[in-house]
Amino acid sequence: MINVLAGCRQLLHTAWRMDRARTVFSIILMVCGAVAAPLLAVGLGWMTDAVVGGRWREAAWNGALVAVLGIVSLTFSHFAHILYFELSELAEIDFDKQLIALSNGTVGIAHHERAEQADSLTVLQHESRRFRTGLEALLNGMGLALAMVLTAVLLARLHPLLLLLPLAAIPPLFTGRVAEGRLDAAKTKTAEPVRLALNLFGLATSSRHAGEVRVFRLEDELRRRRAELWEQATGGLHRAQLAAAGIRVAGQLVFAAAYVGGVLLILRDAANGRHSVGDVVLAVALAAQVNQQVTLAVALMQDLQRMASAYRRMDHIRAAVGAPGLAEQPPPDRLREGIVLSGVAFSYPASEATALRDVDLTLPAGSIVAFVGENGAGKTTLVKLLCGFYQPTGGRVLVDGVDLRALPMPAWRQRIAAGFQDFVRYEFLVQQAVGVGDLARIDDAGAVRAALDRARSADVLDHLPDGLRSQLGKSHADGAELSGGQWQKIALGRALMRDTPLLLVLDEPTSALDPQAEHALFERYAEQARRVGETTGAITVLVSHRFSTVRMADQIVVVRDGRVAEVGSHAELVRRGGQYAELYALQAQAYR
Repeated sequence: MINVLAGCRQLLHTAWRMDRARTVFSIILMVCGAVAAPLLAVGLGWMTDAVVGGRWREAAWNGALVAVLGIVSLTFSHFAHILYFELSELAEIDFDKQLIALSNGTVGIAHHERAEQADSLTVLQHESRRFRTGLEALLNGMGLALAMVLTAVLLARLHPLLLLLPLAAIPPLFTGRVAEGRLDAAKTKTAEPVRLALNLFGLATSSRHAGEVRVFRLEDELRRRRAELWEQATGGLHRAQLAAAGIRVAGQLVFAAAYVGGVLLILRDAANGRHSVGDVVLAVALAAQVNQQVTLAVALMQDLQRMASAYRRMDHIRAAVGAPGLAEQPPPDRLREGIVLSGVAFSYPASEATALRDVDLTLPAGSIVAFVGENGAGKTTLVKLLCGFYQPTGGRVLVDGVDLRALPMPAWRQRIAAGFQDFVRYEFLVQQAVGVGDLARIDDAGAVRAALDRARSADVLDHLPDGLRSQLGKSHADGAELSGGQWQKIALGRALMRDTPLLLVLDEPTSALDPQAEHALFERYAEQARRVGETTGAITVLVSHRFSTVRMADQIVVVRDGRVAEVGSHAELVRRGGQYAELYALQAQAYR
């Protein structure tokens, strides 16, 4: 119950924050509509006694009162619906904003790789669509609480034992809570197969994957796997629904017995002359309303529990991703010493394997450093640590002698320019898809063209009808779909939007380009990197499998099994005859 009250408070606070006027008027209308129902029963009793006594004028006035109360009871909730429907849409948008903030507004990205948090996010994405139901339940609950108090007072005036009728609502409420708890547990248990089924649906329906799906004839396989996952998820939910229904029925039967007993009690008193016919009508109407109130209370409690559960999940995720860092200080205006990794070790969340161990490495200010090694050696993990996406599980990353954890991550990332292999295909206007690399200049067409020129990607505009104003992506009716190489050129332009970074990361950003084009591009990058390095001491980090490209780096770091195996220039490493020399010779032979 404490969780439900806390959820109600959060939901009401959200509604109040979204629109105070709509919130106030919705509450007034819902309360008036709910209280009108027991007052209508009183009016029916008065009207019945007036008719039996032959007091026709009094009966007419009471009939008019009953009609007015009936209109209020039937219509006020409808008018409130118009208000809280709009309010709930605002609340849903706000909830989605919070989810986006939790996913992207944190220091790192480790929470994305924890299965329990991924499951919670899956459930929350579905629950956020229930805000209308949750807000309706809250407003109905406020009116219902007052109506139940008024009903209890009226029942007590008829017979003290009738006060036990509301108490008979406790078993249905309790069983409803137990049933909802089972359903919530089932949702958590089935969140993983639901998430995997949605992923398969995306694979089967995405135009990006359509070619590979058809070549390998995966349509039936994807459908089969998705069907199995949905069967697993819906089977678990169906069993939970059946169990919950049985629990709820048991609670309702207890109240049904109390309802029948209350009506019989008033009928006996009426037969003995202790109550009028109007009192019998009042008792029957109130008892029926109590039944409706209990049924509604059970339903509302389920909705409120569901929303409370959603807020609780949100709080748990917020607590998990909101760990504070060290005391913050701004990053330097320019690098003078460089970046030092001292005794760095790292393991990914929920993984027993060690991705990096005992890494001691110095990246001098103004240098171009290349990371090479086999797949899974730890190159990209090093990049992620440099960008602050993860914190080392051991050791430190020092920026001019200052622990990276002591720097505010937004300020540090403002001084990073990056191009990744798994780049995002932003379905924006071309200018925006490139300009997001430096949001402050997203509307600066000159800056965007300069970035495309630096990335040797300006030729993409030659194939687009409106140049920088061309819409990208098939999500739009008039959107242009680019080839993989063209999308990559857009990403490269985006990576070079910032003129004065302290760290430029290029993590295999040219995998869709041929070796000659990549080599020419990296030569241009090296020239620009040295220019920027002279200005800000910027460090350029290249990750590539092509040794003809990385040989131009000042320092080459060979990563093997999570350790730094070799460090040196191309010439030094070739002379040593180690792993780098071996891999370089193999690749050179392949190109002959």
